[in-house]
Amino acid sequence: MKTVLDKTTREELINRINSLNENSKAQWGKMNIHQMLMHCTLWEEMAFGQRKYKQVFIGKVFGKLALKKILKDDAPLTRSTPTTPDMIIKESNVDISKEKNKWITLIGNYEKFSNPDFIHPFFGKMTEEQIGLLAYKHTDHHLRQFKA
Repeated sequence: MKTVLDKTTREELINRINSLNENSKAQWGKMNIHQMLMHCTLWEEMAFGQRKYKQVFIGKVFGKLALKKILKDDAPLTRSTPTTPDMIIKESNVDISKEKNKWITLIGNYEKFSNPDFIHPFFGKMTEEQIGLLAYKHTDHHLRQFKA
């Protein structure tokens, strides 16, 4: 399975991010390109511990089971997978180039990833391996959403 902890996979993702532009349109969901870029940089900042969110109650009940199901194989995340309300972006006009560069930098930082205290707002405490797999699936999901 692909993980952002692998250099080749990071390079693939960065090439796909670079293919995005102002005219990139979503194939599903409610986000525009601006909102998706901001959402993804927030997600990466969360993975690196730069943003922290409390685990929701329902995640404490079902999070581990859901994570196991998502990470059991290399199937992509399903369309319109729900997100934590804190990562729903209302703004719809950002500097695409700046936000892409920020996201690319964050993806590159997985080369030296370490965040043993990471707690996902739904899945809860995760291992480094789980974070690498989920970070790939999340990034891939949104790049596929915009045909990248």
